[in-house]
Amino acid sequence: MSKSAAGHAQRASVSADPGTEAAFFDVDNTLMRGASLFHVARKMYQRGAFRMRDAASFGFKQARFLMRGESLKDIQSIRETALALATGLLSDDVKQLGDEVYDEVIASKIWPGTRALADQHLRVGRRVWLVTATPVEVAAVIADRLGLTGALGTVGELENGAYTGRLVGDILHGPAKAVAVEELATRQGLDLARCWAYSDSYNDVPLLTLVGNPVAINPDTRLRRHARENNWPVYDFRSGRRAATLGLKAATGAGAVYGLWRGVNRFRRHAA
Repeated sequence: MSKSAAGHAQRASVSADPGTEAAFFDVDNTLMRGASLFHVARKMYQRGAFRMRDAASFGFKQARFLMRGESLKDIQSIRETALALATGLLSDDVKQLGDEVYDEVIASKIWPGTRALADQHLRVGRRVWLVTATPVEVAAVIADRLGLTGALGTVGELENGAYTGRLVGDILHGPAKAVAVEELATRQGLDLARCWAYSDSYNDVPLLTLVGNPVAINPDTRLRRHARENNWPVYDFRSGRRAATLGLKAATGAGAVYGLWRGVNRFRRHAA
């Protein structure tokens, strides 16, 4: 560990009051590779919930998402399709579906570097929340499996335990994420100036600018440029290169944790 990284880790671990601090993580392309909703849709298709044409549409959007990042148009299209397909499904069934999808797909798509960042925050006593457009039932499964504090996600309206095809509020995307985090901070007494936020998308700039420690992970082109112009830390876990471009505002030891993880894995490969 370099002296600089060690200093950052030390400052992170001696926070005056970690109880007022939290870290907020986007899910798709930030915590995991690809779109979580796609994998839920695929599982629904395997159960005969919709047709091949619908599955092909989800697959096309997933491929485009992996190549160029999310777009508001795609998010809205996926939302409308998912709401229509979910109408009549039971909430308990969707939770069970989330468990199955996590075990079969999502667990293997978690970025180890992002997981290390989240774990570092937990170790020093900060709360860690997922903030995502993914249905809250699925987001909650991911948060629970990773040992995180909780999840904020898109909420579908329920009637007698079944989805009506309508939302409670709007899809949790873009500015809506910032609003949800502000409300959570008020309820839990968080000091947003001492909090962190992580995302891959320029659409999440409202959330990133809300906190004192914004971080870009696997950023799209516009977010990378914005982060560079504002001297934000940038982590890119999509390549094999040493992926941590730290801004001057970096004030957490998570980069050191990721470096340690990479070093241990290289050592294991050589020892094998």
